[in-house]
Order: sequence, then structure tokens, then C-alpha cells
Amino acid sequence: HRHRHTRRRRRVRGAALMLRHVSLLTLSSDADFDAIEHALRALPARLPQLLDYRVGRDAGIDEGNTTFAVVADFEDAEGYLVYRDDPEHKRIAAELIRPHLQSRAAAQYEIWRAS
Repeated sequence: HRHRHTRRRRRVRGAALMLRHVSLLTLSSDADFDAIEHALRALPARLPQLLDYRVGRDAGIDEGNTTFAVVADFEDAEGYLVYRDDPEHKRIAAELIRPHLQSRAAAQYEIWRAS
């Protein structure tokens, strides 16, 4: 059973329900990780829907990990959809990520954030 998102933010005792997007990518070793990080880190300047945005290459501590992670927080599902459908975000994915993409796992889930 899937939950439908609503436009209204829910609040409980000073906390707001937010949406978190996590994407774990395994990229081939010839991917330009610096270019990918640089391009993705420029997105918050153009997308105010990104309340918190963290991207980076795996630290290489554990074997078998994915090679790159993206964690993004939004006020709601609509904010996530703006990010997902943004032309620059799509360009980065098409030009810098997909040619080197070996696997991808992603999820969007609700989190409580103190206000």
C-alpha cells in the first residue's frame, strides 16, 4: 500500500515532516568523479527546494560499497519532483553519470525535522 503525498506539511510538537531522497550509484572507474561532484554541488544555487544536499564519493572503507552517494532533503514531494525534473539535473545524469553507471538504488522517505 503506497502513501500518497499531500501538499500540506504535517507538524508534531515543533517538528515538520520532510522528504529525504537517497541515491546510491556504482560508477565505473573511468567516471569523472570530480566533475560529477562539482556539477551536482552547483544545483542548490538554482533549486531552492533543496533544503540540504550532500554528495560524495565513497570513502573506500568497506569493500562492496557503491561508489557515489547523493542525499537530498525537501520540504515535500513536490520539491523533490522539481529537483528530479530539473533540466540541469537531467543533463548531469545524462552526460556525466549514465555513461558510467553500473547500478543505482534510490529511495524517497519521510523524515522528521525539528523546526
